[in-house]
Formats: sequence, structure tokens, C-alpha cells
Amino acid sequence: MALRGPLEVGEKVQLSDRKGNMITTQLEHGAVIQTPHGHIRHDDVIGLSEGSIIVTATTKREATDDDRRKPWKAARAIGGWQYAVMRPRLADYVLSMPRGAQIMYPKDIAQVLSLGDIRTGMRVLESGAGSGSLSIHLLDAVGERGSLTTIELRPEFARIAQANATVYFGGEPQWWQLLQGDFDSVAAGLEEHGFDRVVLDMLDPWNRLDQVERVIAPGGVLTCYITTTTQMSRLADALRDSERWTEPTIDETLERSWKAQGLSVRPDHQMIAHTGFLVIARAMTEGSPALRRRERGSKDTYTDVDGEGARESFEALELRDISDRKLRKVIRDLDHQRSVIEHDAPDDPKK
Repeated sequence: MALRGPLEVGEKVQLSDRKGNMITTQLEHGAVIQTPHGHIRHDDVIGLSEGSIIVTATTKREATDDDRRKPWKAARAIGGWQYAVMRPRLADYVLSMPRGAQIMYPKDIAQVLSLGDIRTGMRVLESGAGSGSLSIHLLDAVGERGSLTTIELRPEFARIAQANATVYFGGEPQWWQLLQGDFDSVAAGLEEHGFDRVVLDMLDPWNRLDQVERVIAPGGVLTCYITTTTQMSRLADALRDSERWTEPTIDETLERSWKAQGLSVRPDHQMIAHTGFLVIARAMTEGSPALRRRERGSKDTYTDVDGEGARESFEALELRDISDRKLRKVIRDLDHQRSVIEHDAPDDPKK
């Protein structure tokens, strides 16, 4: 996709009207864009500069059954509607592109790139191409100086992702290796410590840590995208138990847009709330177990409520959730506050 200059055949363009409605299409010689307000010939768009205004052709409106009751409508023509022509942003492209699987939202992809520290020239391993939304962003981030290796289980998803990436880049990106098969089998044949970053978007990432530990370089960043709290808990525990990963950080991003029209400045009534969690950790070198914060004995967050010996553990927690020293201080402070009230209270006139 060209970055600037006149719009060319094969490029995606985005048409936006004054109501904010958008149409995304790929330019072809002789093709026509059908809009609710008339049609636009692709040849009229080809060669224009971004930011140009294109007007729909005026045509007679097709008669409908409703015209029998409202005959004046049949005389109306459609057309003359203005659209601004732009190249779509990457976020617009991935939201409008054909998809087979649910895509990751731009708000989450931005956090993957930022918190996952994915930069130009890096070697990145990705699990699951899906429809290619994250793959396209990763390819864009690492650039031709880097490389992306994607493992996709389903061949139809791999085909969709590859086609979407080819259309976006204007050709197949040569720095992308798209492999088909299950993650463990394919990753077993990859170079040991050959990747700077690993991104997992799958149902059970905790079951893939053995292969990830083998292929990621020491200091490399692992970013996992998951959608439920049970997945988050299992993954965090697995990362800690392996002792090969730093303490995981867990983030969730919420997105809310605002309206600003004159004195009416307020948030939109709708927002993109929970879509997923990002669990991020860094790989330790072999022989150096990860450092962990020392938890106090009373901070038992693992014993099951219904497990064996749970009652004794919880009784101990109830007794030790506040230290004796702090408890004495609290009582002393409250006794003083009560004494002030009793000392300054007026005498009861009934006495």
C-alpha cells in the first residue's frame, strides 16, 4: 500500500460521508462502488489525491412497493452525495478486511506492540494467524530488517491471513514465514533461542511454555492474549511455577470515545470494554531462577476453601490478618478518641 501520492489501482480506499459512514473498497479499472446515495466509478477515484471529495452519480431511484402509497417518492433521484477519499489507516484496514476468525481489537494490538516491546529488526514468533490482524501489525513493526514466524493450525485461516497481508503490503511480505500445524510440533523444529519476542493468542498458553522456553532468547518478552479470568489465573501460576519467567504483569485496556460539539462535551454512551487480558513475562537465562517476592505466612492465597486442612489455615488467617502491635495501636487510638468525646460531652440535665 502506497504511503502518499495519487491513488492507484489495487489500493484500498476509504470513503467517508458527513454522517461518519464509511465504505472501504479496492480500486479496479471499470468497477463501480454502490452506495446508499448512488454509485461512484472507480475510474473517477483513481489518480485523485487523498483528501479529495467525490460525488455520487445521479440516477433515477428504483421503484418499490412503497411507491404506490407514496407516489412522490418515485420521482426522486438519488445521487449528489459527497464522500471524502482517504487511504485507510491500519486500524481501519484490519477492522474492514475479510475475516474468518475473530480479530484482535486495535486497542489490544497497540498494547501488544508497546508492552511486548516489539520493534524494528526483531525476530518474533506468533501463534495463530487468525484473520491476520495481529500478523499485519507485527510485520509492520519488525519491518524488512526483522522477521515474523507464525504458526497456524488451520490451513483456511492461514490462507485468509496471507491474503489480507498481501493486499495490505501490495505483495507477499518476504520477511514472513507462515507455518501450518500444531504449535508444539512446529515449534520443536525451530531454532533454539532463535526469537527475541513470542506472542501467544490461544486457548491454553500454559501448555505451550516448554517449547516457548526453548525457542525464546534470554531476556526475551512473552506476551499472551487471553480472554477469561480462569485462563489468566492458570497462566500466571504456570509462569511462576516454572521459575524460568519473571513475575508476570497482567493488563486490561478499556476504550471510550468522547463527543465534543460546542458546549456538549461528554463521553459516548457506548464503549469497548473487556475484550481480553495481556499477560507478559520475560525469560530468565538457564540456571538463574526468577526472583520472587517473599510472601508472609498469613498471605495464603492458594489454599482452597474446601481443601484438606483449609479450616485451620483460614482460622490462622483470621487471627493474623492484623499484627498484635497494630491492633494495640488501633485500640489505644480509639480509647483516646472516646475519652475526648466523653470529656467534652455536656452534663445530662436530667441528672
